[in-house]
Amino acid sequence: MEENKAWILLIVISLVTIFLRIIPFIIFKDENKTPKIINKLSSMLPYSIMGMLVIYCIKDLSFDSIDSFLPEILGVLVVALLYIWKKNTLISIIIGTIFYMVLVQFVF
Repeated sequence: MEENKAWILLIVISLVTIFLRIIPFIIFKDENKTPKIINKLSSMLPYSIMGMLVIYCIKDLSFDSIDSFLPEILGVLVVALLYIWKKNTLISIIIGTIFYMVLVQFVF
């Protein structure tokens, strides 16, 4: 792809992304106008997406040997226990990811 076409493509993609991010703020200027279904979705979708991500991450687990599934299971448990303990999603995900990477790189 030519450099000019790549820049044009990048600009178009950026503008479309910005436009899509701005649309809800244009449509729902007042809190009173926001439909109940949108409010319900905004409270339910984060949990649904996290659940789908967990399932996506562990869908290909192989139970052939302990090395192939134990790091993932322990990583998920660390994230879940940290979240239950601290009630902080960001901390639990960061520490769980570090824990998993240490297991994969140095233990298994």
